[in-house]
Amino acid sequence: MARKTSKPTIKEFNGQKFLRIPIKTHILSPDDSMDRVIEKYAKEKLEDGDWIVISESAVAIVQGRAIPTSEIKVGLLARLLWRFVRKVPYGIGLRNPYSMQCAINQTGRARIVFAALVGAITRLLGRKGDFYRLAGTQAAMIDAPTTSPVEQYKKCVIMGPEQPTRYASQLSRSLGYEVAIMDINDIGGSWVIGASNGIKSKLLEQIMRDNPLGQQDELTPLGLVRKVT
Repeated sequence: MARKTSKPTIKEFNGQKFLRIPIKTHILSPDDSMDRVIEKYAKEKLEDGDWIVISESAVAIVQGRAIPTSEIKVGLLARLLWRFVRKVPYGIGLRNPYSMQCAINQTGRARIVFAALVGAITRLLGRKGDFYRLAGTQAAMIDAPTTSPVEQYKKCVIMGPEQPTRYASQLSRSLGYEVAIMDINDIGGSWVIGASNGIKSKLLEQIMRDNPLGQQDELTPLGLVRKVT
């Protein structure tokens, strides 16, 4: 797990300056409604033109997609395949029998087997990443057990959010602000996985690349991005 670091609140990109404001919340659960969480913790800080950024794992948890390992029945295919998934710097991913089983449940046995076969062949040829590209976005977003910084979810597989673009758009209409759901890590990975129409995804990915929300126990799954002069 990456060491906590202090991230600057102002990020400059292409001659423009942006203020990033992390928002601390309680530990979220499926009993929460994300629009109410945002209204409770961010309403007093929001200004016209702000973009609301939400961690993809926070959305998944609220959607009920944090699955305890005690509820996951690991099959033979998952027990076989997880060992062949390469280690990556930003997390365990599907290199775990529980997360692999969830990927099979999510995307189907045929797709996972195809991705594994092609990935094995292309890796021998010196090319990496084909397994996750072929397995699909939902498989790539799965977080294995033990990787959550929140104690309540350490024994859970956290799936990717369901229909993230639709979810972000619904929140945007409800709240009156542009909303983005992001997958960010501490080694420079920054991806918008769902956003309302007014979000400039490539720009936002650059603004958030140093992960100002953190990914340990900060409990800041929300953030505001504001252009400043």
